[in-house]
Amino acid sequence: MSSSPPPPAAAAAASLDLDGNPIAPLTICMIGAGGFIGSHLCEKLMAETNHVVFAVDVYSDKIRHLVDPAPPHLVGRISFHRLNIKNDSRLEGLIKMADLTINLAAICTPADYNTRPLDTIYSNFIDALPVVKYCSENNKRLIHFSTCEVYGKTIGSFLPSDHPLRKEPEFYVLKEDESPCIFGPIVKQRWSYACAKQLIERLIFAEGAENGLEFTIVRPFNWIGPRMDFIPGVDGPSEGVPRVLACFSNNLLRREPLQLVDGGQSQRTFVYIKDAIEAVLLMIENPARANGQIFNVGNPNNEVTVRELAEMMTEVYANVSGEIPLDEPMIDVSSKQFYGEGYDDSDKRIPDMTIINKQLGWNPKTPLRDFLETTLTYQHKTYKEAIKRQMSQVSASS
Repeated sequence: MSSSPPPPAAAAAASLDLDGNPIAPLTICMIGAGGFIGSHLCEKLMAETNHVVFAVDVYSDKIRHLVDPAPPHLVGRISFHRLNIKNDSRLEGLIKMADLTINLAAICTPADYNTRPLDTIYSNFIDALPVVKYCSENNKRLIHFSTCEVYGKTIGSFLPSDHPLRKEPEFYVLKEDESPCIFGPIVKQRWSYACAKQLIERLIFAEGAENGLEFTIVRPFNWIGPRMDFIPGVDGPSEGVPRVLACFSNNLLRREPLQLVDGGQSQRTFVYIKDAIEAVLLMIENPARANGQIFNVGNPNNEVTVRELAEMMTEVYANVSGEIPLDEPMIDVSSKQFYGEGYDDSDKRIPDMTIINKQLGWNPKTPLRDFLETTLTYQHKTYKEAIKRQMSQVSASS
């Protein structure tokens, strides 16, 4: 008679790192655990490992199923700590009790960079300083989430639009240890986010060099999936402007034309959140390979213009919802009209994957269309009825 497979906890206890060493259970202080990335990472850690998580955030909506209350099998594995890292003395205590701190906290919405540059700089640099300080002083490992925006503009963007070198990879592929970080002028407030993120990266790197801080820096390239951002007026402010996928989802759910900023000619790559979380788990469980590294985490195979993304989302959502697309599904708007004064952008953002593949053996798997279908199915199921009610209330009051 064959034996039954071990339960998840037993399987996790027996797992090995990439060098064949047993993986010891860790206690992880996850700052920003209630957000998009944090919620998926908490799910992964609870389902597939024996690690313990202190989930730190102001909001717990996206992890309520894990912490409010914790299911019986997760009691003692995950605990929610409602605190604001700006001014709460409990933070240092949680970091001291943990083996590893993961900092996901950030203001990371392009509309905010322009309209709330001070909050953006404080959130991404000033508020992150105590986290770095506590980790360094207490000899605790840190995984810090930065952004692909630290690269700024590509070298190729300064060449004439028809210049043949713009098509050469060395002029647009972004490498962690080689590519320069090129930002626009100070009057372009859009770069407040990238500058703050780059400065905290430099501080972390300096702490490693001078004080022995064990760190890993993650540069996400457009991670996409369920629970990303918010839908304005439903689970976010009515005047809010989320990132591109949630913006387009909001338009589709409301049967409004998708707004293409400056014609949607910027090129981007997108990676599925579940693929990206696999990369983060490898970083967590392979410190010997991840410490001192900066990792691009993206999928260069999923490169599209923003206009192509809009076209694909319109087609996929029609299949998911059964609704016929609008006769004019897209409209062009200027960046000034959409974001206000001070907006600037990069033309192309393609990650080089050499370092993460070499150190962790990670490669993304999921094609863009597949995870757009998963994400838009979630958006439709989660938000469609709420938006209908909201729109009917607006009509009734007008």
